Amino acid sequence: MSDIFVGVDVSKDRLDVALYPEATSWSVPNDEAGIEDLVERLKPLHPARVVLEATGGYQMPAVGALAAAGLPVVAVNPRQTRDFAKAAGLLAKTDALDALALARFAEAMKPEIRPIPDAAAQELDALITRRRQLVQMLSAEKIRLKMAPQRLHKDLNKHIAWLEEALRRLDDKLQKDIRSSPLWREKDDLLQSATGIGAKTSALLVAELPELGRLKRRQIAKLVGVAPMNCDSGRYRGERHIQGGRAPVRSALYMATLSAIRYNPVIREFYWRLRADGKKFKVAATACMRKLLVRLNAMLRDRVPWREESPRIA
Repeated sequence: MSDIFVGVDVSKDRLDVALYPEATSWSVPNDEAGIEDLVERLKPLHPARVVLEATGGYQMPAVGALAAAGLPVVAVNPRQTRDFAKAAGLLAKTDALDALALARFAEAMKPEIRPIPDAAAQELDALITRRRQLVQMLSAEKIRLKMAPQRLHKDLNKHIAWLEEALRRLDDKLQKDIRSSPLWREKDDLLQSATGIGAKTSALLVAELPELGRLKRRQIAKLVGVAPMNCDSGRYRGERHIQGGRAPVRSALYMATLSAIRYNPVIREFYWRLRADGKKFKVAATACMRKLLVRLNAMLRDRVPWREESPRIA
């Protein structure tokens, strides 16, 4: 395997590229011609990893082109690479140095290469992101309405009505897109067979957690951010806390878990058993989130709907 590792720092207009351990760097425009040039220059090198940060969508054209060319490209969480740079003493910051830090991160950590979402999956993810933005704007406008003077109510109510209609149309499009794909439709049907998982939560899981059903239970829990992390040192034994992961997925899963605690017999019984053992609400709710996620993962893996008895979990 090649020992060349590539870091690509992404901005709106430019891609800064660095090779490690070779002391080579260059930059190209972040457009079609620049990305094509990047692919052509990297293909003969047969790099072991090409690492970019997930930067608000600006990385997607480059990631798609590199993956299509058969290069081992990975888009990673920027927090991970920033923490790595600090730990490695790479405190100075320029685009070129950031690219080098990414290349060194690729060499040290060798992040796992996951399948790149196809165009339809990326569009579905964009719709989910847009829905989240509309919900946030709608919530903000409703708060403003309560505090605004009477003379502004007409304008605010008009905007609220527009946002509600835009949200309704977007929900309709989401459901239409999911039901038009046999694969997504099967996933949607399986997910919604679990009491507590509604259409909106199912759509978000389909779009933003494509790994569901493909990973083992500990892996999927860690990916979402519901796996308890140890906090021990010497004789000290601290409380376990969840951290990291995919915040939008975790937020949607939390709301689904609150519903499941009330209406899903399996999750409800598990929750009250934990509470009877003296667990605090947040601890019990988090454990229920993890249990629900692990069950959903097993359902999609085995392609079976929700059952009251536990499926085989791996």
